Amino acid sequence: MREVEVSRFVRATPTAVERVLTPATVVESEGSFTVRDVTDGADGTLVTAGARGLELTLRFEERADGLHYTQAGSAGPFDAMTTDLIVTAENEGSRVTARSAVSLGLPVPALTDRIATWKRRGELERLLDALAEAAT
Repeated sequence: MREVEVSRFVRATPTAVERVLTPATVVESEGSFTVRDVTDGADGTLVTAGARGLELTLRFEERADGLHYTQAGSAGPFDAMTTDLIVTAENEGSRVTARSAVSLGLPVPALTDRIATWKRRGELERLLDALAEAAT
């Protein structure tokens, strides 16, 4: 698995950021998938999303400092994917950090996982851009 991390200062309190940081807005803001269903359960929130004939389920868990989510099951573009969204107070605003680890499980992982990480970085940057706009 390869890891990617992006961080952004948001001119809003952690409370304001966390108010707009929902599983559905995370998936929509990343820009690769459209939310098809959201189900709250005892072990977290399941978001079913899809795009161009591909469907996947993401399992979200609330944490004290943000959200944690993973690709649930084997259906989806990744062999494994996990992401943490961490919100901390900083200079009368918030620092939002998105940290993700991905693996495609394909031959030549040094190349294929690097490409997946590059794409994942773009998704996380779109997410933080949308979050900064929505929270302020």
